[in-house]
This record gives sequence, C-alpha cells and structure tokens, in this order.
Amino acid sequence: MNWKKWLKFDPYKKLWSLIGKRPWTYIYRDVYHKYEICIQAQWFWTAVLVFWLFGFNIPIKLLGIGWAIYIYGYINGHFFWGTKYIKNEAEQGKKIG
Repeated sequence: MNWKKWLKFDPYKKLWSLIGKRPWTYIYRDVYHKYEICIQAQWFWTAVLVFWLFGFNIPIKLLGIGWAIYIYGYINGHFFWGTKYIKNEAEQGKKIG
C-alpha cells in the first residue's frame, strides 16, 4: 500500500463493510427494533457484570428474580408509556368496529 492509499484508508469503514455491509450503529438499531429483548438482556447482564467486577457475589436465584422483575417492568413500560393515552379507547373501538 502506498502513502496515498494509506492516508485514505479508514479501518472502521473497511471493517464494517466486510462484516455487515453497513455501519454497526445501523445494524445495532435494527436489532433494537426487531429483537428488543436482546438489547434489554444486554443492559441487565452488563449491570450484573459490573457488579461482579466490583466484587459482589450475586446468587443465581437472586439473578433470576432480578431478571423477572426487570422484564416485568420492561413490559409494563410498554403498556403505560408505549403509546399516547386515549381516554375510553376501548369504548371508542366498539363504536368504530
């Protein structure tokens, strides 16, 4: 590789063009929208890893309970904050249909 090519070489672009044909930020965003649970698992288990690195020993049973509570909150978040609230939405649906 000569100097002209070397100065134009972008290792990040070369890497993502070989692996996913698109920037990783777009690939990650697609995963978030198609498989949200994977991203939520990543957040939860990253927190567990950080606790482990700081020396906390978390029993498996407690991890399972924590994961269940986390997922419960995640699902409730979609129920209550996922869409705009419409008063008497169920009754309006009966009139329309």
